[in-house]
Amino acid sequence: MYDVVIVGAGPVGLFLACELGLAGCSVLVLEQEPRPGSPWRTAPLGLRGLSPASLGAFHRRGMLSDLLKAADVDDFPGLPRFSGVDPDADGAERPAQAGHFAGLMLDPAKIDLVALPYRLPSPAAEAMMTSLDAIEGVLAERAAELGVETRRGVTVSAVTQTDEGVVAHAGEETYTGRWLVGCDGGRSTVRRQAGFGFAGTEPRFTGYTMLADIADPEKLRPGFNPTPRGLYLCMRTPGHIGVMELDGGTFDRSQAPSREHLQTVLRRVSGSDVTLNEVHHASTYTDRAKQATTYRQGRVLLAGDAAHIHSPMGGQGLNTGIGDALNLGWKLAATVRGDAPDGLLDTYTAERHPVGAWVLDWTRAQVATMQPDPHGRAVQALVRDLLATPAGTTYVYKKLSGLSVRHDLGGDHPLTGRLAPEFRFTDGTRLADLMREGHGAVLDFTPGHRLRNAAGFRAHRLQYATGPARDSLGLDAVLVRPDGIIAWAGEPAFDHSEFERSADRWFGKNQPA
Repeated sequence: MYDVVIVGAGPVGLFLACELGLAGCSVLVLEQEPRPGSPWRTAPLGLRGLSPASLGAFHRRGMLSDLLKAADVDDFPGLPRFSGVDPDADGAERPAQAGHFAGLMLDPAKIDLVALPYRLPSPAAEAMMTSLDAIEGVLAERAAELGVETRRGVTVSAVTQTDEGVVAHAGEETYTGRWLVGCDGGRSTVRRQAGFGFAGTEPRFTGYTMLADIADPEKLRPGFNPTPRGLYLCMRTPGHIGVMELDGGTFDRSQAPSREHLQTVLRRVSGSDVTLNEVHHASTYTDRAKQATTYRQGRVLLAGDAAHIHSPMGGQGLNTGIGDALNLGWKLAATVRGDAPDGLLDTYTAERHPVGAWVLDWTRAQVATMQPDPHGRAVQALVRDLLATPAGTTYVYKKLSGLSVRHDLGGDHPLTGRLAPEFRFTDGTRLADLMREGHGAVLDFTPGHRLRNAAGFRAHRLQYATGPARDSLGLDAVLVRPDGIIAWAGEPAFDHSEFERSADRWFGKNQPA
């Protein structure tokens, strides 16, 4: 019996597998695709955007350099190379890319850096475009190094729970784990078989992604193009087209769209008589927005698209899923080891369900902005005006980058519950250096090393570092969870007992290592 069986070897399942393997758990990953590298996972169809929060996760686990090498964005014509931020800089630099809202592009020059008060220089401070194949390749290699077993060509058809574990059924084969996590996408078999509720709203558009030979590409404008019937997007790779038709999601997605249908839709949405000579690959999607009512049923949990589906507008799905994996990994590992504080695993749903609900609403708002009726046009005009201001652009950027996510962990300091900035000691030690092995961290900036003894008793779960910081953001000490979330922030003359309560809550009672 494995400690954990993960169904799905996409980025979310593999990142979770790495987190569990890093913590010493025995992990089996089951994937129905017989081999990696399908056209839908390689460039250009497999291109995805990683947010600063997601890149920070790769950085803290020592995988950022490998990801940058695997991404090789020079292979993607016209895409900007990831530059990050000068790691020796003393202040936050302006992002080179800012994203979009409902196809309305954000101007990075309008981002108000003063309104990003807890952003410190980091090698992972910018977003990046790469392919799913590159992401999965890096994660699969790391997972194998950590002893994770992956089996491909396995289609899970049923899931049953017992008193001691969970059984995944695939044909004549069965795979048993003490816990099972469904990372098997929007049509999750695990979600259905385990009886999770799945609630939300029905679609308002049908989306199409295609790679085609276009007879007259000059008839289509590059970039995002909202129109009275929807939106079309011409990517930088010739023939890579996205179309969203506001048809109420009525297209029958059980059948592959024909060239004739794709051409008709593209002409209708774009208002041109463009001609598709040949379609090499095409897929469809909708903006159906639904979420599991809980992320845990007994010994079965969900993460990523298995837990929440929505429109791809804004590219939030992948990044939200990586956030799920980070949040769940260390909590499930502690539960497997038997040293988790009471109720720790239940905080996974409590913390991540509101984030998923926000993402669904964020995508719904974009679809509402795209509506071609007078109401939609009025909202679009309002959004354009807001994005013309620094305040509006900064607000949307913080949402897209993950900088605005804050879990309700209690505590008065505004950093508590947020992703930790890249604190750096004057000796060069970074927060990320302390988190390579998946432990939490105590950063003690006090001259008297006030937290040394308290942290020492939890040395098997917490990395401790002390000394002056290049920029402590006015804090004397910080407690950071393994997922990079600040659990407690101590201002000058902090109450030592508050640190103890927070450490007990997340890492268990004070005891010798």
